[in-house]
Amino acid sequence: MPFDFKLPDLGEGIAEVEVRQWLVAEGDQVAEHQPVLEVETDKAVVQVPAPRSGVVARIHRRPGEVVKVGETLVTIAESGADAAPRPRSVGIVGELPDADDLAPPASPQEFAGLATPMVRKLARERGIDLRFVTGNGPRGCITPEDLDRFEAVREGREAAPQPITASSPQELERRSGDWESFGPVERVELRGLRRAIARNVLAAQCRSAFVTSMEEVDITEIWELRAREQGEVEARGSHLTFLPFFIKAAQHALREHPMLNASIDDATQTIIVKKHYHFGIAVATPEGLMVPVIRDVEKKSIIELAQAIQELGRKAQERTISREDLRGSSFTITNYGHFGGTFATPIINWPDVAILGFGRIVERPWVHRGQIAIRRIVPVSLTFDHRVTDGAEAAQFLGKVLRSLEDPGLLFIEGS
Repeated sequence: MPFDFKLPDLGEGIAEVEVRQWLVAEGDQVAEHQPVLEVETDKAVVQVPAPRSGVVARIHRRPGEVVKVGETLVTIAESGADAAPRPRSVGIVGELPDADDLAPPASPQEFAGLATPMVRKLARERGIDLRFVTGNGPRGCITPEDLDRFEAVREGREAAPQPITASSPQELERRSGDWESFGPVERVELRGLRRAIARNVLAAQCRSAFVTSMEEVDITEIWELRAREQGEVEARGSHLTFLPFFIKAAQHALREHPMLNASIDDATQTIIVKKHYHFGIAVATPEGLMVPVIRDVEKKSIIELAQAIQELGRKAQERTISREDLRGSSFTITNYGHFGGTFATPIINWPDVAILGFGRIVERPWVHRGQIAIRRIVPVSLTFDHRVTDGAEAAQFLGKVLRSLEDPGLLFIEGS
């Protein structure tokens, strides 16, 4: 009897995946536990095995389609049973699929709860269920004005706004746009990793009261130290960049300013101060940004950090990185200077409450020991959640980072 194989619960709160490629075709014989397709979750590519042996009778989903947990992926018939073989495989090996499947815009209910603690408190006091409130603030956040408007409609003091539906003039205008009338355009759909990035950064912006502080630092001594020791590091099979020094400087500063090594539990209105140092490291891949995590930074030497960065970067580029390698960061570092950037306002990697960014290293005239000299200068940007700390502590944290980078001997004197 044919068996409909439905997308199983992959754990980690995954509600849906995108079909990346099929590893079998209709009519193929498959064995139990044999991988039959690749799917893309928020950030990782996962192979899904067949739950039983048999013949692939029908493939229900094309590459590029989004499938929710519990929806049918493939029908497997018993061996020898009738199956309708296809003349060719539906898989597209080694490429992202071209199937047309842009997920529809999320409904207001899907954005329910995107509100600040103050708005949540006001809603509780007024007896308003946020699931039924449409947010009109930045990125769909619910504002106090939205609560006032909802209450006015509920009490009959104001007419309910006309809903925008797929057939309404507003929606038709929003969906079609008038872009082509100005000249040639190309429409690139948000899919796969890029769609996950879009969803995550919007959530991060709405769930944090973010502010960015900026400084510049003289890293000439680190530049010279790296040049001296590069051969020794390469002899151990690794490559020494500036990132391990940046990581160590940040970790030392977090010991004195632990509120930046934290998360906020919105449900209980508590700050979770973390006693471990797991650093998310932003890695650019051809398909978008990924943030693998280096665990126990305080226990690793500069060389061990260099090795960990190199290994996680390789896995991210090859899309062989596991979900476990992408979870559990307590603080994040991004080095956009590697691509030529200077100052920036990095987006917090939620649920972290801070991210430290480094720009391009440049030679500039600089006052050093009372004399003007040409030094190696790097811009530094710290974005933090203002709910957990204030500008004074953020400035003190940055000051500690800068001192460690200007005098790398401090990194070794202070130990781990």
